[in-house]
Amino acid sequence: MTALLEVEDLGMTFPGPRGALRRQAGVRAVDGVSFEVRPGETLGLVGESGCGKSTTGRMLVRLLDPTAGRVSFQGRDITRTGQRELRPLRSKLQMIFQDPFASLNPRQTVQQIIAAPLRAQGGSAQTIHREVRELISLVGLAPEHLERYPHQFSGGQAQRIGIARALATRPELVVADEPVSALDVSIQAQIVGLLERLQRELGVAYVFIAHDLAVVRHISHRVAVMYLGRIVEIGDRQEVYGSPAHPYTRALLSAVPLPDPAAERARERIVLLGDPPSPSSPPSGCTFHPRCPKAQELCRTEPPLLQITGPGTTRQAACHFPEV
Repeated sequence: MTALLEVEDLGMTFPGPRGALRRQAGVRAVDGVSFEVRPGETLGLVGESGCGKSTTGRMLVRLLDPTAGRVSFQGRDITRTGQRELRPLRSKLQMIFQDPFASLNPRQTVQQIIAAPLRAQGGSAQTIHREVRELISLVGLAPEHLERYPHQFSGGQAQRIGIARALATRPELVVADEPVSALDVSIQAQIVGLLERLQRELGVAYVFIAHDLAVVRHISHRVAVMYLGRIVEIGDRQEVYGSPAHPYTRALLSAVPLPDPAAERARERIVLLGDPPSPSSPPSGCTFHPRCPKAQELCRTEPPLLQITGPGTTRQAACHFPEV
């Protein structure tokens, strides 16, 4: 199947603070990230806070301009595309944000918020009115909600409004940046269920960014694990969760609570040493080696390549000594 989105060696370096004499070294937030997203699938992007996953998501929709690499959408390189040329593609490439209230204009009604993308596409007033009512019903809200303002809704309802706005132009890919992390657990399940239903009905693909591995496991077809700006493991959900190859992935999964108390007590918990290094001064070699229980001298000097871990699998891991 032809990829809908292709990302190759994507990078983002933010300028460092300006000192008395010269600017300090920049921060490499994303470093050589590559993956693809197929039509109608969900790629989960997971990792600790500060690993670069949200920066990656914003570069995919060109809210940030990459400093390195390439993003291709529907076979077209959009990395350096000007805003005028990019505008027709905006309808096919949308984003859902983490904080629904911060992303919704408090001075506009729900009707105005959802209609904004449709007006930007030049739709008629009659068509916009009809489509807004269809969208509000599609996300599980009532027509009477259209005349209310964002502050009159709960967090879960506000996120449904954000989803309706993102889907207004019938996009083919939606980047969802931590869309449920600010919600209660019961509401998280409702929003995840809504996103799954919309994918089945509309055929939309997602890049689902989160730090909650349980949520990612539920919604994703494939999973990419990020550490310090790089992807350290990527593959089908069953392989990544069932037999993780990278020590970092194994450590993350060992911290996910199990529903069976006996299994929870019996399993081994992998505790990582120290805190993640600073992106402004990453370690040499494998950036995970200062915290890795399997690190050897090779890990301190040679950065590992992201490559297939063994026969009979498409899963890739950036590790000199992967679990196979």
